[in-house]
Amino acid sequence: MKANKLKKGGKSIPLFSKLNIALVASVVISALCIYFYHHAHHMRPLYPIQKVVFIDNKHLTDEELKEFTGVQVNKSLLTVSCREVSRHMLKSPWIKSANVRREFPGILSITIKETEPFALLDMNEHLFLVDEKGKILEELKDDAVPFLPIIVSDPYKEKDGFSEALHLVRLLNDKGLTSEKGHIEVIAHKPHELRIEMDETVVKIGAGGYDEKLERLIQLEEDLKDRNIPVDYIDLRFGDKAIVKPITARRIEE
Repeated sequence: MKANKLKKGGKSIPLFSKLNIALVASVVISALCIYFYHHAHHMRPLYPIQKVVFIDNKHLTDEELKEFTGVQVNKSLLTVSCREVSRHMLKSPWIKSANVRREFPGILSITIKETEPFALLDMNEHLFLVDEKGKILEELKDDAVPFLPIIVSDPYKEKDGFSEALHLVRLLNDKGLTSEKGHIEVIAHKPHELRIEMDETVVKIGAGGYDEKLERLIQLEEDLKDRNIPVDYIDLRFGDKAIVKPITARRIEE
């Protein structure tokens, strides 16, 4: 059997040389790529996402959470990276953790743990929600009514004072004082000048020893209430001594 050859200038050239085969293969592969690329946009994806389910969200709505996922409905569930979706969601300060699972044939299930608002930060006449670490969650607008303890400080310029205020608010929560009082405001520009405005009473608390100082304050408030003494301010900065200034301007040392 004779091999297929072309004659040129008296010489025989093989029709199926390596170069010719490579050129033909390249053309065929390119044509197939163009074909599949064109038709892929019109094909139904395998295991398309039909529903995104959120579990344990209390403050954030499903619509708000969907924006954080970066996932589109009808995208193939096979192509979704659970780790990537979780990473997208954790960009929001409101989300503490996100556990993402694919439930075939078409559900993306996301269990989240939300960040709880811890206090309000009054900074330069703007009010912000912050978490327990002092991270800003969002700014409150439209004359919002304070519903958490307020910290008056600038965490960027008064870092030490702000850090002490966060610790103090934690103890106020633990001892139930934040739930008993209608208004609590911690003024925290410098640690040694730390003071609390509790309803109508100013408490000068100073730096450190907060647990002992608050226990002393609780006992002192009970005594003052029993004796029906209206108070202007209470000063707890001096060791075991508490200085009380009644509204009558007479100072009492306990």
